Amino acid sequence: MRILLLNPNTTAAVTDLLHAAGSRVASPGTELVPATASRGVPYIATRAEAQIGGAIALEMLAEAGPGIDAAIIAAFGDPGLFGARELFEFPVVGLAEAAMLTACMVGRRFSIVTFAGALAPWYEECVAMHGLTARCAGIRTLDGAFESISEVQAEKEELLVALANRAVERDNADVVILSGAPLAGLAAKVRDRIPVPVIDPVAAAVRQAETLAVLNPRKAVAGTFRRPDPKPTLGLPEPLAAVIEHRSPKEGAR
Repeated sequence: MRILLLNPNTTAAVTDLLHAAGSRVASPGTELVPATASRGVPYIATRAEAQIGGAIALEMLAEAGPGIDAAIIAAFGDPGLFGARELFEFPVVGLAEAAMLTACMVGRRFSIVTFAGALAPWYEECVAMHGLTARCAGIRTLDGAFESISEVQAEKEELLVALANRAVERDNADVVILSGAPLAGLAAKVRDRIPVPVIDPVAAAVRQAETLAVLNPRKAVAGTFRRPDPKPTLGLPEPLAAVIEHRSPKEGAR
C-alpha cells in the first residue's frame, strides 16, 4: 500500500516530522510517500493561505495520482480536501477531519490546542465545515511568536502541555487534539502529562487512510461528490488539467 503524505506548505522539515510520526503507526507493508509543496508559504495559518495551499494540493494530487492507493492532505485545516474528493478516484484524508473523528470515538467533546493565535479562525471554520461544532469544547492557542516553524513543538512543549491541561480543566474536554502539522509526533511524547486521550492528527490520518484503501469504496457517480463534468482549462499544470478535462495526460490538451 502506498499513501501519499502531502504537505501543502514549503517547509521540508515539517514534512520530515509528519513522515516520522506517521511511519511510527503505519502498518507493515504501508509506504508513506512524502511530498512537499514547491511553492506557497512556509506554513499555512490564514484563510487566504489555505486557499493557495488547497490549489497546490490539488496539483500535487494530480501529479501523484496513478501510483498511490490513498492520500493525506497534511495541513490541519484540510485545504483542498472536498475538491480533492470530487476529482480523484482514490481516498483522500485530511488531518483535521481524521483527528476530530478519531477524537469523537474516545470522548464526547474535544479541544483543539495549537501553537499560534492566527490559526484559530481558520480552525473554527474547519470544525464547522466538518459538522462537528457541537462536539468541539473549544480552540486554545498560544500567544507570542516562535523562532522556527520546524522547531516550534520543542520550543513550546511545556506551554502546549499546560494549555492542553487548561482545556481539560476549564473547557471540560474529554479529548485533546494537538493540532498543526509542525506538532506531528508531540502527542506521543506528552500523553502521560495530560489526563485525557491526546490525538496526533497525522497518526489518525495514516490509520484512516489505510482503512479506506483496504475498504476501497467506489467513486461516487451521483450526489455532491461525484466527479464534475469535463471542461476546458487554460494555464493549469498538465496533470491537473488532464483530470479536469477527463483525459489522459498523454493525450495532450484538446
